Amino acid sequence: MIDIWTVVRFLHVLGAIVWVGGQLTITVVVLPPVRRLLGLAERTEVLRTVGKRFALITAALFLPVQITTGVLLAWRHGVTWAALVEPGYGRVLAAKLILFTLVMAAATVHGIAQAKHRPAAARAASITALVGSLGVILLATGLVEQ
Repeated sequence: MIDIWTVVRFLHVLGAIVWVGGQLTITVVVLPPVRRLLGLAERTEVLRTVGKRFALITAALFLPVQITTGVLLAWRHGVTWAALVEPGYGRVLAAKLILFTLVMAAATVHGIAQAKHRPAAARAASITALVGSLGVILLATGLVEQ
């Protein structure tokens, strides 16, 4: 039988799949043909529309789910503020939280740069967010109970 903690963990992992999977899909699957097949005006419109939709899903769904399930999972594991500086689970979780915060900041910078029509800054922030997101996933795999 599936217990509530399995559902909470599933939702947390599903949120990460949507976020990182969405970033990878846009970068690896959508961008290359859009750049190759569409003119500048159409490409700009398609990518702006995709970006706005992804941002909306992130703000309305991803962040609330990740924060809620993350806090619940930390509570379930007995994580305290003091535990975040202790070797093992606490430090790995702290590193994951710091990197996640930096990823969200990079994603915000990407959106602002896009809105201000600064493609070089937007691209750099996007790459930073993607690489950071992969780092968050890597750290998450290190969160094993001691």
